[in-house]
Amino acid sequence: MTLLEVQGLGISFGGVKAVSDVSFTLNVGQIVSVIGPNGAGKTTLFNMISGIYLPRTGKVMLDGEDVTGLRPDLLATRGLSRTFQNLQIFQQMSVLENVIVGFHLHERGAVLSDLLGLPAARRRSRAAEVGARELLERVGLSRAAERESGALSYGALKRLEIARALAARPRVLLLDEPAAGCNAVETEEIDRLICEVAAEGVAILLVEHDMKLVMRLSNCVVVLDHGEKIAEGAPAAVSRDPRVIEAYLGTAAKEAADAHG
Repeated sequence: MTLLEVQGLGISFGGVKAVSDVSFTLNVGQIVSVIGPNGAGKTTLFNMISGIYLPRTGKVMLDGEDVTGLRPDLLATRGLSRTFQNLQIFQQMSVLENVIVGFHLHERGAVLSDLLGLPAARRRSRAAEVGARELLERVGLSRAAERESGALSYGALKRLEIARALAARPRVLLLDEPAAGCNAVETEEIDRLICEVAAEGVAILLVEHDMKLVMRLSNCVVVLDHGEKIAEGAPAAVSRDPRVIEAYLGTAAKEAADAHG
């Protein structure tokens, strides 16, 4: 079943096309990676899908609903959540508090009862803390729950941001370079986490420069170059596409594809 459908998305900045006529679909439990050289338009595409940029052309369909240009908080209530290439963690808050914020993003119409301290608000608060602790256990950060987030390693912060995105209970999860800056052990942990989440039926859209990770995880790969889609398909097939090799992949991606079937 298709959860996310991107239809001909395009945007320009200062008369220069950053993304042009990009289309693809994302199904339940599927992992689709968007790859391409620096400046290809990957993060810009993410920003249009997640409501940060308003596309000049095209549509974003979430489970059959046109959500083009909806604010990120409204998209979160509809089941689309994301992480960022540049971490959006509240550094002065505790690890636990950062994840609890993610639960509040999922709530609708709860502001008044929260302000008044009504019983429903207290129940939500308790449930959010329980859920946040469960997510921290899942991403391997339970022992750091009470620590200030700014004291965590970069790899731990990446996992914290994934936990916060999961707190919004997404059906579609956009991950922007989740393994960037991580060591081999941290990358393996993120790999495991992504596979687990997809196995639960969450559709995952991934931007990642670690080609071995992309080849290992992805059901489908979409390749951008200068804002245009130049290839789409299974990882091994895409890595052998002459247009992709010419764009940027080179022999490293082909070797990774050979190693993983």
